[in-house]
Amino acid sequence: MSIFKRIRDISVAAINDLIDKAEDPVKLLNQYLRDMEDDIADAEVAVAKQIAVEKRLKHQFEEAQEMVEKRHQQAMKALEAGNEDLARRALQDKKSHQAKAEDFEQQHANAKSNADQLRKQLQEMKAEFEKMKNRKDSLVARAEAAKAQKQINRTMSGFGKDTGAKGFDRMSEKVMQLEAEAEASRELRSSSTSLDDELAALDKDNVDDDLAALRAELDSKKAGN
Repeated sequence: MSIFKRIRDISVAAINDLIDKAEDPVKLLNQYLRDMEDDIADAEVAVAKQIAVEKRLKHQFEEAQEMVEKRHQQAMKALEAGNEDLARRALQDKKSHQAKAEDFEQQHANAKSNADQLRKQLQEMKAEFEKMKNRKDSLVARAEAAKAQKQINRTMSGFGKDTGAKGFDRMSEKVMQLEAEAEASRELRSSSTSLDDELAALDKDNVDDDLAALRAELDSKKAGN
């Protein structure tokens, strides 16, 4: 497993754990993206260094190869000139550069393989980052909806129990108490004025009788005339 994949996996595990425990996953999602950006920036630096190593080794291999060809041509030229000793020394140096070339070639092949692998992993990190960016809006919307639902559930759990319903019960009892007091007051008033009412009724009846008698008297006089 590469260092980049380990960094990514550790980051994902840590963020997931924090999201499970945290009250504000939106902030953590933003932090997660920032952490991924930092990881990608670090990875880009590492990849750039590896590419630089690859290019340097390639250049050294090409230089060694050029020297091998150069010494070969020089040895040929020396031999044609009849200078066998010079040709021998040129061939010896050619062998030295040939060994270097083979060594640089192997190192370059390894470096190129590593660089290609790091490039691939870097692209995977960038693709993962883009995927997380695309998922962020959906996750944020879900987080907000979950928080709203949690708030509504918390409110509904006490709705009509400890506040409104009890208040209505108290007001109902108070209205019943007021009605009872009003009824009692009416009954007290009725009992306290009953005697006066009866006497007033008697007086009223006497006046009516007197008025009837007066009318009878008046009618009698009219009849006599």
